[in-house]
Amino acid sequence: MTPARTGAALALASIVLVQLGLGLSVGLFDELGPEGAAWLRLVWAGVIFLAIARPRPSRFTRTAFLACVALGVATAGLTICFMAAIARLPLGTATALEFLGPLGVAVARGRAKLWPILAAVGVVLLTEPWHGAIDPAGVGFALAAAACWAGYILLTQRVGDEVTGVRGLAVSMPVAALVATVVAGPSAAVRLTWELVLVGAALAVVLPVIPYTLELLALRRLTTAAFGTLMALEPAAALVVGLLLLDQVPGPAAIAGIAFVVAAGIGAERTGARSAVVAPVAEPSRA
Repeated sequence: MTPARTGAALALASIVLVQLGLGLSVGLFDELGPEGAAWLRLVWAGVIFLAIARPRPSRFTRTAFLACVALGVATAGLTICFMAAIARLPLGTATALEFLGPLGVAVARGRAKLWPILAAVGVVLLTEPWHGAIDPAGVGFALAAAACWAGYILLTQRVGDEVTGVRGLAVSMPVAALVATVVAGPSAAVRLTWELVLVGAALAVVLPVIPYTLELLALRRLTTAAFGTLMALEPAAALVVGLLLLDQVPGPAAIAGIAFVVAAGIGAERTGARSAVVAPVAEPSRA
């Protein structure tokens, strides 16, 4: 497989797991609230990555370590702000606003403008944001999530280029967990039970541990513009999951939207390879 095709496959696998993880998290939303569910998943993700990679500060350059910390902050902001947005807005409206982040990356960093435009049209048709009421605070949170998602894409590629393996995520995820603990931990912790703790651990593997690892690997092979365009397939994946598991039959606009985002995804996969697959820089000696 070409680097672009491999990267696209990794990104698509991440999209499917993200949607599966969100679907399985509904029970946690009921028990802990959206922000509390996000907090529990991030805490477990931080613990899992620390146990797997056991990062040592001496093996990071200063710029690489700071990039990992910044990625952690962006990850926490993305997760918490989007949860706050969907608590105030219809999911379709919030998703359409949030997608402005990767779409902005695709437009700003890519030479091919057709695919982001097709993706944007498809996302609007899929989410139909005109059907929902607008809450100013919800709009603000969704736009904040969009900005965090753009930062997440750019920082994930940088961390993937500078740090070998998943050691970068072993720094960024604990940072995200710390940020989430400050924001949502105190209110959610009092409602925890041992059962919820164990469920949260299992869900953390589905989202975010495996998807974020796949995205890190994908961004070593794809341009940020192509990756941002491929993220338009996420609402389409959600629609398919809803059809198969929840009997939510899509209307004509949604079907047209799927066609647009699939066309954009194919175009991004064919034209989105980086000029060379970047190997992470060598780690500094511990001597």
